[in-house]
Formats: sequence, C-alpha cells, structure tokens
Amino acid sequence: MVSNGPGVLIIVENLTVPLDRRVWQEALALRDAGYTVSVVCPKGGKFTAAYERLEDIHVFRHPLPYEANGALGYALEYSWALAWEFALSIKAYRKVGFDVVQACNPPDLLFVIGAFWKYLFGKRFVFDHHDLNPELFEAKFGRRGAMHRLLLWLEKLTFKVADVSIATNETFKDIAIRRGGIDANRVFVVRSIPELSRFNRIAPSPALKNGRKTLLGYVGIMGTQDGVDLLIEAMDTIVHRLNRHDVQCAIVGSGTELPRLQQLVRDKGLANYVTFTGFLSGKALLTAYSSFDIGVIPDPKNSYNDKISMNKVFEYMSLGVPFVGFDLIEGRKLSGGSALYAADNDPVDLARQIMRVAVDPVLRRALSEEGLARARSLLNWDQERSRLLAAYDHALAHSAIRRSAKITASLAVEPQRNVG
Repeated sequence: MVSNGPGVLIIVENLTVPLDRRVWQEALALRDAGYTVSVVCPKGGKFTAAYERLEDIHVFRHPLPYEANGALGYALEYSWALAWEFALSIKAYRKVGFDVVQACNPPDLLFVIGAFWKYLFGKRFVFDHHDLNPELFEAKFGRRGAMHRLLLWLEKLTFKVADVSIATNETFKDIAIRRGGIDANRVFVVRSIPELSRFNRIAPSPALKNGRKTLLGYVGIMGTQDGVDLLIEAMDTIVHRLNRHDVQCAIVGSGTELPRLQQLVRDKGLANYVTFTGFLSGKALLTAYSSFDIGVIPDPKNSYNDKISMNKVFEYMSLGVPFVGFDLIEGRKLSGGSALYAADNDPVDLARQIMRVAVDPVLRRALSEEGLARARSLLNWDQERSRLLAAYDHALAHSAIRRSAKITASLAVEPQRNVG
C-alpha cells in the first residue's frame, strides 16, 4: 500500500514491533487510513534489524542491552533508550518524514522527544497511555516517597505536552482528566483488544500437558507486581496439599523475576509440574493459548492492578479459555461471569477456584461460553479503530500538515516518504 497522507512516528520502548500487539494494530489501522507510519522500538527476539519495512510500515530499532531491575538499572535503561529514540526520530524524519509523534509509555519520559518536535518544529504530540507509572512504582516497591512524586510530575508533564491522549480504559481517561489536567474532549479511549479475525484457536500442543489431564496457563511479563509467585504457591497447594497430581502448569513469558520464580519452583518440588516456556509469539503463542484448559491471572489486588485492563482477559475470552484470578475492579468489569475470582490475594483460595473449574466440566464449559459471548459483544476492534482515527482527526484538526522549512534547514536533508 502506498500513501502520500500525513505521517506518524510511533515510539515504544518496552517491547519490539511487531510483537507489541497494541502498537502493531494501531500502526496497521493508521496505515489503512492513509497515514504513512514509522515506528521506533527496541530490538527483541528474532526482530533484530536496525531498519526494515514490514507491511509498508517503517520500523527503526535500537539495541536494549539488558532488562532493568532496581532504581539504578531503570535510570540506565531509560537514559540509553531515550538517547536512541531521539536519534532514531531524526533518522525517521530524514528517511520517511512525519507530522505526528505518538509516544507509548512506559516510561513517562518520551514527552521530551514529543516536546522537541512539537515546540521547535510544529509537529503534533499524541500520548498513548499504556501504563500508570506512579501506581506501578508503588506496586513494585511497596512505597511512595520522592520517586513516586517524581513519577507523578513526569506524568503531568506528559499530559501537558500532549495534544491528544489515548487511554486504554475509562479509568485511565479519568486519571488523564483529573490528575493530568487534560480536557476531556482531548482524551479518547482505545482498548487494547485483539482483532478477532486474526486471533483464533489452533491445534493444541499435547506436550505442554506433560502427560497430565489439566493444563493451567499463564501468559505475560514476570515482574514483582505480576503475582506469578502466587500462581506457584497455588500449584504447591494443588499438588502437595490437595494431592492432585493430574494438573500441569505452563508459564509463558519472561521478565526480571524469572530466575527467582524458577528457583521457587525447584524449592517447592514442582519442577515436574511447572513448565517455563520462555517468550513466545505468533503461532507458538496461539498454540500455547489453545492448549490451556484453564487460564490464570495471578496479578494481586492493589492500586495498580485494579485500574489496568489486562491483555490476558481479552485474549482468554476471545479464545474461550475459562480463567481464574483475583477480584480486580477493571478485570471484573471486563470478564464478568466468564471467570472465577479468588479472595484477598490468597494463593490457597486461588488453588481452590482453579480446582473448582478443573473438576467440573459443566462449569468449565459455561465459563468458556460466557467468555466467547462477551468477546463477541464487547470486543470489536473496528470500534476501537474508529476511536483511534478520531483521536488523530482531533490532533490534526487545527494543524497545517506541511513540512517545516525550519526543520529541513536544521537537518539539511529533505524528508522522502515511502522509501525502502
């Protein structure tokens, strides 16, 4: 597809493209609407090319030498990434050109790049609000203090620079208005839901069951706030206290907590009952999802998890996977009666709810059917796409889409769109 329409530069740090499903869907939707789209992201997995053109989207990637853990680690990672992202934004302008910068957090530092292009060269800035960093800090480290105040300040600066903010749910929209001080008519909710035509069950992998009757599954990042340790504690209850040896657990993903979680599995004597698959994407990830008899969302109830819309909820429902988790506010809004809910961040109750589903095929089928029905009625990517395009229409409504003579002189290179 060739387009001479307005140009968009999307910057995302925490996952490469096209593996970041939300960013990739947005990029494709903008491309289909006539925008010329570029993405700046880290290298990751098999996607290590510094530049490539995928489905007519220009992807510029930077190295990310390690995954941060601790305050100093985060400072180093974010500083490194921000410098690369700024340099690649200049490269993207030279090679492709753009009229809008869309920044996807975390971290809440990308407004610096947005402000550079907005205030010096007249580009528009769209903030795609993926994460609540102040709440995430509190969930990770169990405190507030000076760093929490700094994160609130950076969040506020991000909203101040933004011409438009895209929120993942109504709670995020409320935070943008109340805490970020942005006008309500400049905040658009675009949920991070899968495109059902591209996200369907396929043949399962019997090997993941390790010869057992029931397979539990978890998919996601493994950080301190994600509660995967609670899933392992629940497996300990299932195997050693309830004496159920017909249940296997597959944990799909990676993260800073992975070595500690692997050690916890060994310490609990669960090495034969818990499989760590590593990071999966594409067909391999769909195969894993299609193999799960029960999905698990072990993220504990706290001020962060109560507010976010987890991709796992959308994906389990879309595939008809019954699932169990803790009673989170946004999670229950989305999943309703397609899940069972454990109380009080208690891994023992999590184990009980898992086994209720495991031993009752009628309940399992009812949860699956409810999830599929909710997915069909609530998850419509066409609606989300329309809201995304409305956000861009608003961002560009009062902006002349033209190349700035000042930036051309500054960079000494004429931007050329749609070059390979």
